[in-house]
Formats: sequence, structure tokens, C-alpha cells
Amino acid sequence: MNSGGDIGKILILATESCAYPGADSVGQAHSGYPANTYILRVRAPVLFPERFYMDCFKKGISGIIVMSCGEECPYEGAYKALATRLDRVYKMMKESDLDVRRLRLTAICTVCNRAFLNEVNQMNELIRELGPPVFSQN
Repeated sequence: MNSGGDIGKILILATESCAYPGADSVGQAHSGYPANTYILRVRAPVLFPERFYMDCFKKGISGIIVMSCGEECPYEGAYKALATRLDRVYKMMKESDLDVRRLRLTAICTVCNRAFLNEVNQMNELIRELGPPVFSQN
């Protein structure tokens, strides 16, 4: 496991019905993931407003992975609404000269520990390459 020293923080919004059990399966398999990763168990990521993401970046989060149930979401229309909301966040990020690769939406199932680890490791490499988020003065 990485110590997370000078590497930026990764925030994961993990749905309690799919992605969070997937993250839990990583621990049950005794697999490790970088220590700079913070998992927030959420009912539905669509509940978070656009400003939440921007505030996270401003407060020192270097990358955010929204791990949802995808089209299998138990809340009808939530995944489409989430994708639409994140499109607005991407626009806000571009307006602030913030690399949109810092925010990723992915579907993770309850037993997808390899997919979970892959997403975290890819984001970790990206934020290592990009460094901390820097905002333009618009």
C-alpha cells in the first residue's frame, strides 16, 4: 500500500447498494489500495449538487471517482440524472481550467474488486502526473 505522502487525495463516492460492497470485497480479498483513497458510502451520488465537487477540489481533493450502480440503479432515472449533473460539473471544471480527468463516473458491481482497484490505481497515476488542482482566477 502506498503511504499517500505527497500524492493528492482521491475521494470515492460509492453507492451503498453496488459500489460500496464492491469496495468491501477488496478488503475481504485482502487486497490493498492506495492510502490516499477515501471512500464515502452514499445512497445515491445524484444527491450531491455540482458545487460539492468543485468545493472538494478547492479543499484539496485531487481526484473524485463516482462509483455508481450504472443503469442497474435502484432509483429510476437516477443514473441518467447523475450523468447530466456531472456534465455540468465538467463544464464548471473547464471554466476553472481544471483538468476534467480528475472526475470520473464509473459503474462498479457488488463483487467487482478488480474493477474497483483498476479505477483507483488509474486515478492515483493521473493525480501523480497532474499534481494538485490549480484553479484559474476567473
